[in-house]
Amino acid sequence: MAAGMIVVGVVGVCAGVASAHVTTDPESAPKGAGDQTITFRVPNEIDGANTIKVRIQMPTDHPIAAVDPATMPGWTATVQMTHLATPIQTDDGPKSDVPSEVDWTGGTIPPGEFGQFTVLAMGLPSDTDSLTFKTIQTYDNGQEVAWIETETPGGPPVSNPAPVLTLTAAADATTGDTSTSVAVATTTSAANQVAVATTTTASSDSSKGLAIAGIVIGAVGVALAIAALIFARSKSSGSARES
Repeated sequence: MAAGMIVVGVVGVCAGVASAHVTTDPESAPKGAGDQTITFRVPNEIDGANTIKVRIQMPTDHPIAAVDPATMPGWTATVQMTHLATPIQTDDGPKSDVPSEVDWTGGTIPPGEFGQFTVLAMGLPSDTDSLTFKTIQTYDNGQEVAWIETETPGGPPVSNPAPVLTLTAAADATTGDTSTSVAVATTTSAANQVAVATTTTASSDSSKGLAIAGIVIGAVGVALAIAALIFARSKSSGSARES
C-alpha cells in the first residue's frame, strides 16, 4: 500500500460556477511504466455543501494492470475490479482481472478547497497515447458532478472534462547503449594512447641503454689498446738493453 496524504487549499470558486476541474498530476507518464504515482486533484465548487465521495473510473479499453490507493486520513478507498474477455500481458504473465474504479468515501472536502487522491498505478498500457479517468463527485446535499466529458482537438471547451493522463514514448534503450559504446570506445582509445606512450618511452629508454653500453664498450676497447701499446713498448725497451 502506497503512503499518501490529503492536501486541501483554496481554489477561489463562485457559487454554482465551475472555475476548476479535476486534473491529474503529473499530466503525462511514460508508456508501459511499471510503477507510476498519479494524483487526482478534486476541487469543491459548490458553496454550502461538502464533497463526501469521489469515484474515479479506471480505463478498461486500455487497462492498467493494478492500482494501490494511497492512505488518506479520514477517507476509505475501495478498488472495484472487472474481468476482461481478453487478458492483458504483464511481467507476471496474462492478467484478466484489472481495476475498473477506485472509490473514496468517509472524508469531506469543504467548499472552496480541494482534495488530492493518489494511486500507485502498476503496469501502464503501451498501446495508447492517453488515458481518460472519468470521475463522479458526490456532495452531501445529494448533488453529483460528473467529470466525464472529452474534449475534441480544435473543438470548443467542455464544461466538465474528464481528467486525462498523456502517455509519452518510453526512453529509447538504443540511445543508452550507444552512449555506453562511445564511452567504451573513448576509454579504449585512451588506453591505446597510454599503451603507445608506454611503448615509445620503453623504446626510448632501450635506445638510451644501448648508446650507453656502446660508449662503455668503446672506452674499454681504448683502455685495452693503450695497455697493449704500453706493454709492447716496455718489451721493446728491455730487448734493446740486453743487446
